[in-house]
Amino acid sequence: MIRLFQHHYVRKYQELDGIWDFQPMDENSKVEDVEGYDYQLPVPGCWESHPSFANYRGKAVYRKQIMIKNETHLHLVCKGISHTAEIYLDGSYVTTHYNAYTPFSHVIKNVKAGEHELVIMVDNRFTDQSSLHIPNDYYTYGGIIRPVAIEWIDNVMVNQVKSVPVNEGESWKLELEVDIELLENSSDSYYLKGKIANQSFATDIKQNGKSKHLKVTHSIEDLDVSAWSPDNPHLYELELQIVNKTNEIVIDDYIERIGFREITTENGKIQVNGENVVLQGFNRHEDHAIVGASFPFSLMVKDLELMKDIGANAVRTSHYPNDELFLDICDEMGLLVWEENHARGLSLERMQHPLFRKQCEQVNREMVENHYNHPSIIMWGILNECASNTEQGREMYQEQLEQIRTLDQSRPLTFASHHRAAELCFDLVDIVSFNLYPQWYTDEDPSELADQARKWADELGGKGKPMIMSEFGADGLYGYRSPTAVKGTEERQAMVIEANLDAYMKKDYISGMFIWQFADCRVTEEEWFMTRAGTQNNKGIVNSYRQPKQTYQSIKNKWT
Repeated sequence: MIRLFQHHYVRKYQELDGIWDFQPMDENSKVEDVEGYDYQLPVPGCWESHPSFANYRGKAVYRKQIMIKNETHLHLVCKGISHTAEIYLDGSYVTTHYNAYTPFSHVIKNVKAGEHELVIMVDNRFTDQSSLHIPNDYYTYGGIIRPVAIEWIDNVMVNQVKSVPVNEGESWKLELEVDIELLENSSDSYYLKGKIANQSFATDIKQNGKSKHLKVTHSIEDLDVSAWSPDNPHLYELELQIVNKTNEIVIDDYIERIGFREITTENGKIQVNGENVVLQGFNRHEDHAIVGASFPFSLMVKDLELMKDIGANAVRTSHYPNDELFLDICDEMGLLVWEENHARGLSLERMQHPLFRKQCEQVNREMVENHYNHPSIIMWGILNECASNTEQGREMYQEQLEQIRTLDQSRPLTFASHHRAAELCFDLVDIVSFNLYPQWYTDEDPSELADQARKWADELGGKGKPMIMSEFGADGLYGYRSPTAVKGTEERQAMVIEANLDAYMKKDYISGMFIWQFADCRVTEEEWFMTRAGTQNNKGIVNSYRQPKQTYQSIKNKWT
């Protein structure tokens, strides 16, 4: 399942979920060297779920036979492949993509009718070609972890849609920017028509020069719609169609879901539609003991139902963009989302990797352009706990924040800092956020430390800006209970989180608190096994199977 709603009615498409042929490869081998496939694995899925590949880090190939009834342009849509993919059709190279957590697509022109062989080479190794996927405090799984689909395309297609809702008091306006890809012929042969909330419109598609990527802009005014909010998450379908002027035949369509809401950060608070909100939520990794990073729909819903049961209204996608299906569920359930780019705990040396800037630019662009229309996303975050305390690091923070502002002016920006008084980048963002672990890594009093953090923010460029406690928590090994309440017990974990919540919920200047973390997650053995019992980050309020720990109920008592 790619989306929670029908994404196309006219455009034909086929999701390629199912069993694919699979074969691990020697790291020096090429796709053409693979002579046979000895395994079959599910797609989407992580290869670690197979008993023979529970700890496999390397290269492998997936193979699927696809049938094309009539000659067509083929649009290949991949929602997430971990972490590097090379794609081949009938032995011919198609494209390459880096990063497990962002979607990508590619048009293959003039594919003949008949059976074709689709092969995807996947690599999850930590090589010098990867600046973001490195040994870390979470696990980089291998495989086609999110859905893959193929679409049959005519001579012109809607590629992406950017919709900006504008509150005009008594009504709403929708500013549309439609990216159209012209595969053949002239754009003069077509026009664009659409509909939302019982209001229809039509506009010409005009080609500028010889460019095959066209931008069509259109404003839809006086929309009689209900605002999207956590309590009332109203959603509307935007229907777009490309029509042939000669015969009025619709040759392509694109359906997107829209929520009308605006996010502001005034008077040191965060507002949704002008109403102050305090974010109460969790940092969540896409990690599960059984399925790894490849979540089926039912487990996504399970996570969000548990969060809402506790009283949470928000989730942070630490530390990478999430599966779009998860965001669709957040849209429907009214969860507020801090979506984050992919970078965690990188030193300045790591940030000076020759591919760092290029790979971050790609992730930021693919994150914002693909997830822009989700009303649940109320802020973008970047570069968690990286070198924002250095002048060279500041240059890169500023560069990435400016890039995202160019792509989206409607949402505030933030990043999670652990540098305390040494922070250099609070002036660059709209919301200041602190990762602090009082009563766990330090003996500091949570209330006093929060006050000190507010002073740091005010002195370092964040004066007057909303403040979020973006990480706090403690280890709690599931089932380890003791009257001594020593570190690692469920009792101590509950005590630490309660002390933090008691402090932060009383602070009028705190606009959000995100407990680290929702569920225990696997970490990479390299560099982390000595500090993470069982190579797990055990700070979840539920374990990796989603069994609640003692602190689950104590948080629920405070938040509900």
